[in-house]
Amino acid sequence: MGKILENHIALVAGATRGAGRAIAIELARAGAFVYATGRSSRKEGPSEMDRPETIEETEDLIRSVGGEGLAIRTDHLDPEEVRSLIQQIDDRHHRLDILVNDIFGGDRYAQWDKRLWEHDLNGGLRMMRMGIDTHLITLYYALPLMLRGEKGIVIEMTDGTAEANTEFRQNVGFYYDLVKTNVGRIVKGLEYELANYPVTPLGVTPGWLRSEAMLQNFGVTEQTWQEACRTIPGFAISESPTYVARGIAKLVADPENSRFSGSILTARQLAEYYNVTDIDGSRPDCWGLIAKHGGNCEDVNVIQKFR
Repeated sequence: MGKILENHIALVAGATRGAGRAIAIELARAGAFVYATGRSSRKEGPSEMDRPETIEETEDLIRSVGGEGLAIRTDHLDPEEVRSLIQQIDDRHHRLDILVNDIFGGDRYAQWDKRLWEHDLNGGLRMMRMGIDTHLITLYYALPLMLRGEKGIVIEMTDGTAEANTEFRQNVGFYYDLVKTNVGRIVKGLEYELANYPVTPLGVTPGWLRSEAMLQNFGVTEQTWQEACRTIPGFAISESPTYVARGIAKLVADPENSRFSGSILTARQLAEYYNVTDIDGSRPDCWGLIAKHGGNCEDVNVIQKFR
């Protein structure tokens, strides 16, 4: 790819693991100086997700690909911590070109089989705060710095296309559906409010992401993930975090990316627009499969047509 993002300053909020970590790595590989934030830290311990990954590991991985960046332990629900983070970026670089809002971590509170009145109330409200309030707080402090630059981009990471999230998503739980629908609404609101400013807002959704937690749940690794397809054929449509990250790196470097303002793009769409693939050379189209065959397709022959 080369250093197509050299002299760009990026903030990936929520970069401890999963898509956020991969995006931070790929932006850095492409030459951007990347600030990676999250709550899990070697020094301060894990977040409430109670997972082993740390934000410092993300910085190590950035440097392992020849990139530059800093990991800063940040709770994006704390306005003062976010204000301090943006001030550090301002003090050092005087600008911010790229913001990727990938903060969530509310999965642990999701009760997929519960209706609103059955769902744990505190867990549901916590999920709302982690998936919506964090994004708004970060935007509040980051946008004024971005607006000082010549051209910027805000990428709101979500789960689901605009079409998929138009209808209530069954079997994901009331609160999870509400969080992801709201992220799409944030994109639309930003499109309107930034219409006359040099910052492009849009959303991006990966498909069935093989995050660290997902691989652990299936008892496989990124090297052995296909073994899970023996019992769960639908897992064949899954994708590595690097897939969407590669597309985002190319998207950010695209001088004409403003044409996507207000859109929600899938990892597959990015792959097609920018001629990238997943690490195994495939181009999974999870949301295309869901749109045509539903979310429970187990037909191996059908699934292979969407890879």
